[in-house]
Amino acid sequence: MSRHGLGYGRIKDNGYTLPGVPAGYRRGVNRRAQVSYTGSAEPGTIEIDPHAKFLYWVEDGGSAIRYPIAVGREGVGISGSFTIARKAEWPGWTPTANMLRREPEVYGPFAGGVPGGLASPLGARALYLYRRSRDTFYRIHGTNDLSSIGNSGSAGCIRMFNHDVIDLYGRVPDGTRVEVRSLEESVRIEGPLMAKRGIELPPFQNGEVQRPPVPEAMVPERYYANPEAQAEMAFAADVAGT
Repeated sequence: MSRHGLGYGRIKDNGYTLPGVPAGYRRGVNRRAQVSYTGSAEPGTIEIDPHAKFLYWVEDGGSAIRYPIAVGREGVGISGSFTIARKAEWPGWTPTANMLRREPEVYGPFAGGVPGGLASPLGARALYLYRRSRDTFYRIHGTNDLSSIGNSGSAGCIRMFNHDVIDLYGRVPDGTRVEVRSLEESVRIEGPLMAKRGIELPPFQNGEVQRPPVPEAMVPERYYANPEAQAEMAFAADVAGT
């Protein structure tokens, strides 16, 4: 199903009712936007910046759609180039052998898998990243953990608001190339402060199902790809702290 230009309100999708994303979680740069593209990827490419926590769908004419992302523990080491070799709507999820070995207390209860649906950790859509025809087990997928977007450290790979991954899914054909920015590229293109946007989130505590928005992820739009303005912001913050 192709659904471009979704807002962030409550929607029905494939028989599921997806709650809206409250405004507090999508302030500043932490929301989907059409932007001028200054990277080097070709049109029709996905470019991931795991440092500034952005994913770009590169379009013709020097523009791109910018999506905010979360970089989970399984996505921390992501680098290089990939190909989207599989796509799925409302996918089920099974923890990998590495997950079970590394954190059996976390993933053991789910060893048999979680069926697709509102409770699936992969959310409404998943794009599966392959390299040289082999599954890397990296995924671009939806999430119900709204506070994770714009931050790092939570479970998962490259996570998006469900509304955003639905929007991206409809634009991306099988075989799409995926490029990942280095830290040096992120600093040069996004600026030194944007390249370290967000915080590292701790795991959910017992009984916790949703956290409040994280201010460090909500960088005002005027600082986007603007190193000069970021330098002024850093100077102002230093002065305020003295």
